[in-house]
Amino acid sequence: MGLQPLEFSDCYLDSPWFRERIRAHEAELERTNKFIKELIKDGKNLIAATKSLSAAQRKFAHSLRDFKFEFIGDAETDDERCIDASLREFSNFLKNLEEQREIMALSVTETLIKPLEKFRKEQLGAVKEEKKKFDKETERNYSLIDKHLNLSAKKKDSHLQEADIQVEQNRQHFYELSLEYVCKLQETQERKKFEFVEPMLSFFQGMFTFYHQGHELAKDFNHYKMELQINIQNTRNRFEGTRSEVEELMNKIRQNPKDHKRASQFTAEGYLYVQEKRPPPFGSSWVKHYCMYRKAAKKFTMIPFEHRSGGKLGDGEVFFLKECIRRHTDSIDRRFCFDVEAADRPGVSLTMQAFSEEERKQWLEVLGGKEALFPSFNRAIIPRPEGSAQLDKMGFTILRKCIHAVETRDVKTCNEVDLDNSIDWEVKTITSALKQYLRSLPEPLMTYELHGDFIVPAKSGSPESRVNAIHFLVHKLPEKNKEMLDILVKHLTNVSNHSKQNLMTVANLGVVFGPTLMRPQEETVAALMDLKFQNIVVEILIENHEKIFRTPPDATLPEPGPLSAPPNAPPRQSKRQGQRTKRPVAVYNLCLELEDGDRPNLPKEDTPPSSLDSLSSPSPMTAAALGPPGPDRNHLLTDGGSSGDWASTAPSQARSSTVQWLNPQSPTTPSCSPAVTPPSPKLSPFPLSLPATVVDKPPESVISRKARAVYPCEAEHSSELSFEIGAIFEDVQTSREPGWLEGTLNGKRGLIPQNYVKLL
Repeated sequence: MGLQPLEFSDCYLDSPWFRERIRAHEAELERTNKFIKELIKDGKNLIAATKSLSAAQRKFAHSLRDFKFEFIGDAETDDERCIDASLREFSNFLKNLEEQREIMALSVTETLIKPLEKFRKEQLGAVKEEKKKFDKETERNYSLIDKHLNLSAKKKDSHLQEADIQVEQNRQHFYELSLEYVCKLQETQERKKFEFVEPMLSFFQGMFTFYHQGHELAKDFNHYKMELQINIQNTRNRFEGTRSEVEELMNKIRQNPKDHKRASQFTAEGYLYVQEKRPPPFGSSWVKHYCMYRKAAKKFTMIPFEHRSGGKLGDGEVFFLKECIRRHTDSIDRRFCFDVEAADRPGVSLTMQAFSEEERKQWLEVLGGKEALFPSFNRAIIPRPEGSAQLDKMGFTILRKCIHAVETRDVKTCNEVDLDNSIDWEVKTITSALKQYLRSLPEPLMTYELHGDFIVPAKSGSPESRVNAIHFLVHKLPEKNKEMLDILVKHLTNVSNHSKQNLMTVANLGVVFGPTLMRPQEETVAALMDLKFQNIVVEILIENHEKIFRTPPDATLPEPGPLSAPPNAPPRQSKRQGQRTKRPVAVYNLCLELEDGDRPNLPKEDTPPSSLDSLSSPSPMTAAALGPPGPDRNHLLTDGGSSGDWASTAPSQARSSTVQWLNPQSPTTPSCSPAVTPPSPKLSPFPLSLPATVVDKPPESVISRKARAVYPCEAEHSSELSFEIGAIFEDVQTSREPGWLEGTLNGKRGLIPQNYVKLL
């Protein structure tokens, strides 16, 4: 039961029970007062904490804005430029969020703190003042009554009558005050229900407004977030492709470093110790120098450099060589020495020491010494061994027949595969042969001569200028090269048009065929850093096949050159159906289909079909960002003899859904679809499948472990398990089906999509 009401009539009786009820009301208001006082204190602490959080967030945003990525080489891809700009986007997002938080913090003061302080001061404070008056008047009234009753009856009547009047007046005043106090007590008890709660409602409204603004910011950010995820996936896979090439070059140089010396403007260069003579009795010292010699001009440059002192570079010294003389050990107490005499310093001779006898002989040969037994230091480009393949009639026949076989081969389900009939597995052999043929040509299909010219427009310029430049360069290719390139790119265009089924987007095909169709003549790390731009050139060829190969270049446009475009051009765009839209880009290993409700509301003109196809399958690392998987799962072809082996140079650990041109012997892997059932041959005219070489391998620790479901799944086959988020699977092991696990749930054993669970 709550507080008992205070009756006005009881003010005249002023009974003990009436006083008890008053004290109960007073105690409740005092408790309310202390609560509001503590709440105001907590509210101020909340504001202070919010301001501290906002300051920390702003500092974090400032740090993001000030950092800038550096890149290797002389240009960035469009994806890399987007990644570079992402930190500023993150900074702006946090800045906008903190502006809303600042508004919320100000609203807390205005809508919560001040109204509560006002209620506590004007209402609860007024009750306290009334209580003081009531207590004081109570004391005075009953003291006067006690005194009055103690008057002697022998007093004069006039005196007694005067005393009676005074007591009565005082009692009436006490009753008035009591009535007002009782009224104030009950009024305040009722008033607090709205004057206290209303500011709380305003406070939460401000908080909800802040979170709503954050939600709106997140919605605005969602489109950019998804595009950035694509940029990251593209950059990661280009990195993986480049890394595999760099590692291959590193291994070649490790095995035979002499045959892979980089071309240089100097005839010879390397470290030599130079004797610096001092006056007696100090003797001499030997200082390490990096020496460079140009034989044509007989110009010798040496720069002191000491690695152990943090790489301190000294002042260089230049002279022109007159002669070089070998020093024998009987004339100096050090090995591998020789003397050089400067033509511009008569009588001055320098004694130098090589690192080994072999290096001394090489320096003597280059400097015109007497012992010229070893090959020159001159670092010419090491020619690649010529392959046996040629651009002849047989080569074109191989190309056409391979493409015809790939495009017309029907997909077989697992039940239809005949292991005794080798024809079921021929597609891998076909694709491997075609890939090997292109790799074995004496030079890449797009030639060494034009390699650098093709790379230039991919590094900069507007989308139109890139297409025009590559259009012009393609028509500079030898006729046979252009004809074969036309046939191959037409096929790749057909493949990309069915990317929803085979996951071979334009960007995927660029990653696969960039290193095959274009190669630098000199194998260096710097050249391999341009591998990502080779991919972009192939993407442009595929996206603009009809224009590039079916129409002549525009003669009114200037011939492409190294200065044809600004270095920091905006990201490349492509045109589809007359609309200017962003080009489709690859999403590697993004394998979960979004429901219609989960799909972002992107403008149609900003999202080409192939781009949506790429976004339809988020990878495990992006599933949380892009939303849970939907029921419309993308079935992939799972037969071992799939013909879409378009990824032969993809790295073994690349996170891509690129199909295997690269490693035809690798087994296929399904999408992250929760149910991979035998697909219908009608699924795609191009039976392309995913390689295990370009998808993350399941960790070895998968065997016999527990796992927890991170997404719900409804089985579409009797061999699969249905489960909800949070389900715990026992005895989880790898399955023979790539991309799947086997586990036990509620006593039933079955298949589990690997990317739907997290190992415990």
